[in-house]
Amino acid sequence: MRVLVACEYSGTVRDAFRAKGHDAWSCDLLPTETPGNHYQCDVRELLTQPYDIVIAFPPCTYLCSSGMHWTVRGLRDPKLTEDALDFVRLLMGANTPHIALENPVGKISTRIRKPDQIIHPHEFGHLESKTTCLWLKNLPPLKPTNVCQKPLSGRWENQTPSGQNKLPPSKDRWKERSKTYQGIAEAMANQWSEFVLSSPLIANHVPIAENLFAWSAKNTTQIANV
Repeated sequence: MRVLVACEYSGTVRDAFRAKGHDAWSCDLLPTETPGNHYQCDVRELLTQPYDIVIAFPPCTYLCSSGMHWTVRGLRDPKLTEDALDFVRLLMGANTPHIALENPVGKISTRIRKPDQIIHPHEFGHLESKTTCLWLKNLPPLKPTNVCQKPLSGRWENQTPSGQNKLPPSKDRWKERSKTYQGIAEAMANQWSEFVLSSPLIANHVPIAENLFAWSAKNTTQIANV
């Protein structure tokens, strides 16, 4: 099965699918943090290639509700949000039979459509809370795999007493907040692999690596395959 994980630099979801034996690649403007199959480029360069499933994690900086106060107060150009929404529409409209797009609560819900599912890490074996929306095309909602009980403190391990995320400010805070939890990545790989492989929409494609040679001959984008 050919899998593209768009806007992922951690390799978490990519590697969960590769562990199932799939031809999975991640793609991001940043280099991969974990050695593996990775396109370091704008994913728009790749969406014309055939994939059986695309899982996308578009940047939420200009989309999430928690940051919209910057725009409302006139401290950020509203066009940044419009451009981000156009990017989401592009990903959702990719010519791929199965698509999942992940983002927090925000403008996608109000400007494009409501999510098909909302999940939390604590439904997949992590004692943490993070409201995560999924927009799905020809994919079933994820089933919780390991529902955790809330700690006796009354808050999840990543929360302050007031319920906010307790990660301290840092230049890499956004990267830490955006990473996919391992339990969620494994649920995506296990559940969606089974579904897609049984789908009549799946095509017989050549491996991604074979297409890469033709594609890379016309592009200077960095490709890692470790």
